[in-house]
Amino acid sequence: MLQSASCSTLNRASCSIITKLFFRPATRQLHITTTLTHQPKRRLATTAIIMAPNKTLIYKQIPSGLPKPGKDLVVESRDTDLETAPKGGLIVQIQYASFDPYLRGKMRDPKIKSYSPAFEANNPIVNATVSRVLKSDNPNFKEGDFVVGATPIAEYARIENPAAPLITKINNEHNLDLGIFLGPLGMPGLTAWSSLHKIGQPKKGETIFISSAAGAVGQVVGQVAKREGLTVIGSVGSDDKLDFITKDLGFDAGFNYKKEKPLDALRRLAPNGIDIYYENVGGEHLEAALDVMNPGGRIVACGMISEYNAKPEERYGIKNLMYIVTKQILFQGFIVGKPGFGPAYYKEHQETLSKWLADGSVKAKLDISEGIDNAAEALVGMLQGKNFGKAVLKI
Repeated sequence: MLQSASCSTLNRASCSIITKLFFRPATRQLHITTTLTHQPKRRLATTAIIMAPNKTLIYKQIPSGLPKPGKDLVVESRDTDLETAPKGGLIVQIQYASFDPYLRGKMRDPKIKSYSPAFEANNPIVNATVSRVLKSDNPNFKEGDFVVGATPIAEYARIENPAAPLITKINNEHNLDLGIFLGPLGMPGLTAWSSLHKIGQPKKGETIFISSAAGAVGQVVGQVAKREGLTVIGSVGSDDKLDFITKDLGFDAGFNYKKEKPLDALRRLAPNGIDIYYENVGGEHLEAALDVMNPGGRIVACGMISEYNAKPEERYGIKNLMYIVTKQILFQGFIVGKPGFGPAYYKEHQETLSKWLADGSVKAKLDISEGIDNAAEALVGMLQGKNFGKAVLKI
């Protein structure tokens, strides 16, 4: 898009035109400066800016089942003004973008209400990112700061003034990998920390079962629970992930649900039952957990990824929900951003987990895809469970 001031009529005066073109690699913008010199001494100047190309992950339409790269999700160049920060806002260069299962729930008919608004067709996918500030018109941020917050998944983003309070400057006193601020020290880690303590109420000596245990939330829940004296059992989808949770993360036991049914595995690994189930999958996992749960048990309902891409008629029907009544089970869902959850635990989570990550007593595994051009495939791969650890795109 070419933006230019108009020239006044020159009447009969002759005019010499000097045009200068120069390219700024930092912003990839072509600046055209044209100076018109009128006789005898009158001078007018106009500057035209060509908007910079900005590759962006775009949501095109509501998918049927699993989203299809190139059809439902595409990467397009959307021209963006990178010359001047919006009033009170920022221009940032995005370093890392987070892919999370809840994004699938936003790819729906906007008429269907939920806790998070639906994506709008032909608009960017917006999620948590880590970015470097290029330009700032906000006194709380300066050029070179690293920030975390919700932006379009793109190469660059303009953050308008109303959004600035939602952008947090990263305090990386332990010099951790920046991607960790989208995992253990980001929304997934805060989700794990707050819900485990608020709903799970773990007590030393109890047994916890975690589905999708090698995922962004599950790996944090398991390590925190282990530090607090619980017996930790995890479910994963490959033998490599099973080795990871038991050998690297210190889980007491685990199983590959593609090789062993959840109910058979839990009866084998938890002969005395379980006290907490951290729910990320749904379906057979939930049914098995209800079967082996002890009276007074707690179910922390974080997600049910097995249901996200299934048509209603294909979803697994739980057959033993009556156990919630007869075993007096607390079964609670939550939204991490609501009062009493994330906000109430944020300071404790950041201070404690950052120390544990720095000293190596808690480990983080990121599954990093490279390049904005691979954004659609990486997001869909996460929904298929292909990621091994927290799914992150390095841009």
